[in-house]
Amino acid sequence: MKFGVTTYLWSAEFGASQLSILPHIKKLGFDGAEVPLFRPRDFPAGRIRRAFETERLACIASSVLTGDLSLISDDGSVRRRTVQHLEEVVRAAADAGATLVAGPLYSPVGLLVGRRRTDDEWQRAIEGLQTLGPTLASCDVTLAIEPLNRFETYFLNTADDACALCDAVGDARVGVLLDTFHANIEEKQLGSAFRAAGRRLAHVHTCENDRGTPGTGHVAWDDVFQALREIHYDGWLTIESFGFTLGDLSAAAAIWRDIAPDVDSLASEGLRFLRRHTGPG
Repeated sequence: MKFGVTTYLWSAEFGASQLSILPHIKKLGFDGAEVPLFRPRDFPAGRIRRAFETERLACIASSVLTGDLSLISDDGSVRRRTVQHLEEVVRAAADAGATLVAGPLYSPVGLLVGRRRTDDEWQRAIEGLQTLGPTLASCDVTLAIEPLNRFETYFLNTADDACALCDAVGDARVGVLLDTFHANIEEKQLGSAFRAAGRRLAHVHTCENDRGTPGTGHVAWDDVFQALREIHYDGWLTIESFGFTLGDLSAAAAIWRDIAPDVDSLASEGLRFLRRHTGPG
């Protein structure tokens, strides 16, 4: 098992000005860091790669779709522009040394249209993700597609649906990301969700029910850890939460209060919890 943390705890962005976060993450004991990659043309991939290599940390990239970018839009020009954008994200991630791009890469986060998804939208997502196949192969990058809770998307909410999407795409480089915060809202049993993902599970976000320190709330961790052992998962467990006073980012994640004494303790205590419960025996 490998243990990571998102840089969202300390900064809303990640670029040259945030490279000083990496030595701190290394000192806290993590194996890697997950960095946001929204604007690939402005992403200093070379500098980021060198900084990760200096700290002997692994780089993971995360991204979301914003604005009018969407793989499920009924506008073909929007879909084509979104595929081009995601291809650029994948290339920038690879240039930074990442082999994984994680996130809800199908429609804008927060887009709610007052109805269920349609069959046409489902097919558009499949076709868009399939189109990315050659770029994923040439860059040696895997996409980890994340279902979100019902208050953040209407398109993909459960592990079963994420697995069905992954299977329909039919590309080994398109897998599933499960996040304990979202799954705690949408799944009947957390362990069953992870077992359902099985071999498709490409990445895991760990977070409490209140987005706080793993192990301090009511997430069914024993069930999660047992399921991960049963499916022989040996990938990343990344702590994903958000800084408490980071302006628009904190607001977007609905962080309206201090959910831990401070972000460093959220990271360090969460890491100790994850290591303690995933170690030998």
